[in-house]
Amino acid sequence: MSVYVQPHARPDLTRPGVGLVKASTWRVGTPERQRAAVDAIARTWEKRDWPVDGLLSYSVHIGADGDTLLHYSQWRGEEDYQELVRTERAGRNAEIDAAVPGIERVGLHAYELYRSGTRGDADARVPGCVVTVDVEFDGPDPARQRHWVDAVFEALDSDPAPHPGGISGHFHLGLDGTRVLNYAEWESAEAHERAMAAPGDGIGSLTPQWKRVQTYPGLVRSTVRRYAPALSLSAGA
Repeated sequence: MSVYVQPHARPDLTRPGVGLVKASTWRVGTPERQRAAVDAIARTWEKRDWPVDGLLSYSVHIGADGDTLLHYSQWRGEEDYQELVRTERAGRNAEIDAAVPGIERVGLHAYELYRSGTRGDADARVPGCVVTVDVEFDGPDPARQRHWVDAVFEALDSDPAPHPGGISGHFHLGLDGTRVLNYAEWESAEAHERAMAAPGDGIGSLTPQWKRVQTYPGLVRSTVRRYAPALSLSAGA
C-alpha cells in the first residue's frame, strides 16, 4: 500500500479499530532541526510502502519549545507494533538520522483511549494548537487512572466559567497503570496561554472539583506542553 501524507494535520482521535496508542518524544535542539526532521520523516515514509496493516496512522507535532517533536501513532494492537520494530523501524530511523544527526528519542509509552469530550461547536472549529497533559502517579493502579479522568470530566462539567478556546480533550490510560495522557485540541496557542494565565491552577476555575483533580492522592506530577500539528501519515489506496 502507498502512503497518504497530510501536512499540518492531526490524527482522528476517535478512529474506530484503534486498540493501542504509542506516544513518544524526539529532542532535536532547534526550530530549524524540528522542521528538517519532519521533512526527513515525510520523505522517508512517502517513498516506501506502508509498513504494517495494523498501523492505522502516524502523526508528528512540532513543540512550541523549539526542541521537541511529539509522535502519536494508532495501532490495532501490540503485535502490529512489534512487527514494525522487527522489520522496518531501524532502517527508517537510520535514514532520518542520516538527514538530521543527533536526534534523541525519549519517553515511548503505550496507551489506550479511555474518554473523549468536546466543548460547544467543536466540529465547526479548526484546532490550531495541540496541548498534551502528561500525568504521572506514584505507582500502578488502573482504577485510580480511570477515577482521576472521571474527576476531570466532573470538574469540566461543573466549571462555572470554562475558557472558550478549548475544543476537545482525549484522555489515554497508560498500559503500565501509572500515567494518563490528555491530548487536547485548542483554537490557538494564545487561547491556551490566556487560559493558563487566568485565576486558578491550570485551566480550571477555583472550584472544589478542580481542587480534587489537582490534589488527587498519589498524583506525582502533571506536565503541560504545546504543539503545532506538522504531519499525519496513513495507508493510501
